[in-house]
Amino acid sequence: MPGAGRPLEDAVEPRPARLSALMRVAMRAEHDTTRQSPFMANLLAGRLGTEAFTALSRQLWFVYRELEVAATALADHPLLRPLLDPALSRIPALERDLAHLDGPSWRPALVPSRATRVYCDRVREVARTWPGGYVAHHYTRYMGDLAGGQIVRDIAATAWGHVHEGALFYHFDQVADPPAYRRRYRDVLDTLPLGDDERQRIAREVTHAFHLNKAMFRDLATAHTPTGPGRPPQVRIFLGQACGLVPQVIP
Repeated sequence: MPGAGRPLEDAVEPRPARLSALMRVAMRAEHDTTRQSPFMANLLAGRLGTEAFTALSRQLWFVYRELEVAATALADHPLLRPLLDPALSRIPALERDLAHLDGPSWRPALVPSRATRVYCDRVREVARTWPGGYVAHHYTRYMGDLAGGQIVRDIAATAWGHVHEGALFYHFDQVADPPAYRRRYRDVLDTLPLGDDERQRIAREVTHAFHLNKAMFRDLATAHTPTGPGRPPQVRIFLGQACGLVPQVIP
């Protein structure tokens, strides 16, 4: 019998780690080394005004424009086709939000911060040269906003009155069941035809996406300082929950 007399652990090849699991590990490692984002903590604690909320929407417009321009260009790519779902598209909602927040002449107010430019450059680069890297950024942004963005939506309604218009970005109207959608998304990740080295590399890019997002928040924090005590300090925002960029309210 082949393998007779050999220890069982030598006879059985270890199963490669699933991509979704590697991404979660990368998220947890980053979460352990990431302090609160001052900008998001102050924004969601009510210590920043609607201008800061608008500024965040402006910067997100640049990032999602890169993601969605790339999604159109890569729609027929065999690796990416299973993940590129028009139901996730955020640019139409962001543009309606900005038209509501900044008025009909909202486009001249769009100026990317230095960190946002670096973020966009990276998304553009991986979309052009490395499809697996694009997967990392697609996962980090869309799954993060699909999960924790709902908290931002609720606070936008209570803090600034943006019940719908102004916070459409956080309403995934074409996703009927977000938790089930996220589970299906992870299942698709795990069926992508990737070797172990490539899965590890994609997980490292998830970590890089964290750093890019944190840098964007730091630029926003520099431009927007707290104006009041805000709500009670039970609101804490930690990066790294769910897909890594999900704000979570912790009592």
